[in-house]
Amino acid sequence: MPTTKRTVLVTGFGPFGVHKVNASWVVVQHLAKLALGDDVRLVVREIPVAYESVKTVIPSLWSEFDPVLVIHVGVSGIANDLTLEQLAHNDGYILEDISGMCPEGNVCVDGAEDFISSAIDMQEVCDSVNNTNKIMAVTSDDAGRFLCDYSYFTSLHINRRRCAFIHVPTLDKRYTAEELAYGLKVAILSMLEQISS
Repeated sequence: MPTTKRTVLVTGFGPFGVHKVNASWVVVQHLAKLALGDDVRLVVREIPVAYESVKTVIPSLWSEFDPVLVIHVGVSGIANDLTLEQLAHNDGYILEDISGMCPEGNVCVDGAEDFISSAIDMQEVCDSVNNTNKIMAVTSDDAGRFLCDYSYFTSLHINRRRCAFIHVPTLDKRYTAEELAYGLKVAILSMLEQISS
């Protein structure tokens, strides 16, 4: 019998700077142990904190899996809660990646608009997470002008209707990786409801 599962792609990042173990990838791996429903195929991938890798890997993942939803997860040293990013920026990428490189012209997509907003309503997703009373979420319009923002813009430029970015706090804050993974699950299920409605 042919499968009708919807594919959800979730990425986390590899190590960089002080983040010898990147909380985003740890949380995504915990998410992979949770079921998103019988009709959902969850694919997880780790992406290096390198502009050139993001530029090639993300479009190839979209092509390979044709996902109904793509969620990029990154770590934020200043976040205390799950942070749902509403938009991403195209320019201002002056911070060097793990290879000591910046993108050409300090932009993500040459000639593209200054920012792209996800068609997914992050406030609605935020409310879904907060209504669980298990973990808190907030919304944001600034994903940080580094690989997180860069990867988000890359995906939004491919399909702004089926893409989101979520920052997780470091694991020395108030939530465990398991709790953050649960929050991700709730957020993803909320996004799938928006997309299918």
